[in-house]
Amino acid sequence: MIFHETTLKDAWLIELQKRGDERGFFARTYCETEFAAHGLVTRYVQQNTSFSKDKGTLRGMHFQRADAAEAKLVRCLKGAIMDIIVDLRGSSPTYMKHETFELTDENRHQLYVPPGFAHAFQTLTDDVEVSYLVSSPYTPSAEGGLRYDDPALGIDWPVPVSVISDKDRVWPLLSADAEPIFA
Repeated sequence: MIFHETTLKDAWLIELQKRGDERGFFARTYCETEFAAHGLVTRYVQQNTSFSKDKGTLRGMHFQRADAAEAKLVRCLKGAIMDIIVDLRGSSPTYMKHETFELTDENRHQLYVPPGFAHAFQTLTDDVEVSYLVSSPYTPSAEGGLRYDDPALGIDWPVPVSVISDKDRVWPLLSADAEPIFA
């Protein structure tokens, strides 16, 4: 794997290092030793998958609070997504900044999302499947989210939102005087 630093502290774009022959290729998508060498979470307790049938579907901006905070390793298995993360750690030099990443079934890139980040993606094609490892079990009481269209974030979504859940549509707007969600 080839680890690329992003503009957000502790977030990484991971490129597969393919070994190919006439059959195709082989590549590792996870290695505990390499993740540990980069200071990343190495224990994952869930693997999730999502399927979105329509281009423009938006999922997120999700996070889990406190002890349930999750690291995620996200990969698009079919189609293409624009993955967006926001640093919610008040002590981080990149606090409240976001970055976007195009993950596709062709580039096979993965995104490492550290604990303390909000995460969302929008589908750029129809029939998209995304898989991600998660470091903490889903805890409904710790669930939180940001509004995808919050002016305080200034996120420019690549295509019009065609499908979004009611829950994701109505997350509260950020308040200018709010305390950081994560220390």
